[in-house]
Amino acid sequence: MGVARHVVCAMSGGVDSSVAALLLKKRGYHVTGVFMKNWDSLDERGVCTSERDCDDAYKVCRVLDMPFHQVSYVKEYWHEVFSNLLREYQKGRTPNPDIICNKHIKFKHFYQYAVSSLGADAMATGHYARTSLEDEEVFQQTHTPVPRPLFRDRLEIRNPVRLYQGADRLKDQTFFLSQISQDALRQTIFPLAGLTKDFVKKIAAEAGFHHVLKKKESMGICFIGERHFEDFILEVHQYSLILARHLCCVFRPGWFTFTLGQRARIGGQKDPWFVVDKDITTGEIFVGPTTNHPALLRDTVQTNRFHWITEEPPAELIRTQMMDCHFRFLHQMPLCPCTVTLNLDGSVWITAKRPLRALTPGQFAVLYKGDECLGSGKIVRLGPSEHTLQKRHLQLSRNPKNSEQSSESDSPGLIME
Repeated sequence: MGVARHVVCAMSGGVDSSVAALLLKKRGYHVTGVFMKNWDSLDERGVCTSERDCDDAYKVCRVLDMPFHQVSYVKEYWHEVFSNLLREYQKGRTPNPDIICNKHIKFKHFYQYAVSSLGADAMATGHYARTSLEDEEVFQQTHTPVPRPLFRDRLEIRNPVRLYQGADRLKDQTFFLSQISQDALRQTIFPLAGLTKDFVKKIAAEAGFHHVLKKKESMGICFIGERHFEDFILEVHQYSLILARHLCCVFRPGWFTFTLGQRARIGGQKDPWFVVDKDITTGEIFVGPTTNHPALLRDTVQTNRFHWITEEPPAELIRTQMMDCHFRFLHQMPLCPCTVTLNLDGSVWITAKRPLRALTPGQFAVLYKGDECLGSGKIVRLGPSEHTLQKRHLQLSRNPKNSEQSSESDSPGLIME
């Protein structure tokens, strides 16, 4: 029998990564568990959540007789994820730090640590996703040190690793993996690829991992969990002069935390109003009545330079500059049919088959072709809303000669300052 393959498994202290490690052990691999510390904070009860999670991960590794390590990426997280979040809010956008965390922390720094420092043949995580490679094919991949050559091997480009949705479509996490690199994907195993969440919990119960089963599943931003975001920003602002410098241009009374489609709590109004736009130069928030006000409905967005998982756009898109597929900009939202247009600068226009509510700058538009996740691009520009189009049509019908002077404002008439 040959030497057991060495797999480094990212351990979060939750049920998914715990079961991922267990399954890897059952396959006969030599598994090392590693806990990543990305943020220094206490919860509302004064408990350090990262220390508690680290202890839970260590308990699992001890039960499975696995080596256990801790690694800190607090500094990297601050510079590459959190600072990005602040810059996006400063620009009036609504960022997605979980996607950026996977791109820069888990599938860059952690990946390099696993294969370079710990000598892993592959890394593994508890994500609900799968790739086009079988485990043995993953072990045949070679780590490309950074910096890599200017030109990639042609055979490698012709045979890229593809990212596919996991078996549990309700828990599928390809949305959060849509910005990771081809190099990291080549040497990553997703042990939960063919499992449902319910079955994962059953495996954990049978293994005696009751301490992780009892934990409430985190649904918040990756580093602050369930906290109220404005309260968190205020808390950080109070003790960090560095952060204060970041916020000096942004910190008008909380306007930057409003996102399109969010309910606006306005006193004296019988019916609810919702945020439809915001002006970053004045700090004004524009709101409209009803949750599906026409000012919230659009069918077109433009992204920045699109990140393709396979590093190249699909052949159909290269050949014709247009392609039909599906996309989503929120995790778990139903996939929406769309047409994609490729621009010369690598950005794309995405036109949905029907108007969608609250398409939001700063969020990522993630494309799918069948089960395959093609990649994502950050939304940087919105097409006209249904409200704007209706106004233009009305003005054109009343005064065709002056139609070019029609207002571009999406405001239905009420402003929060």
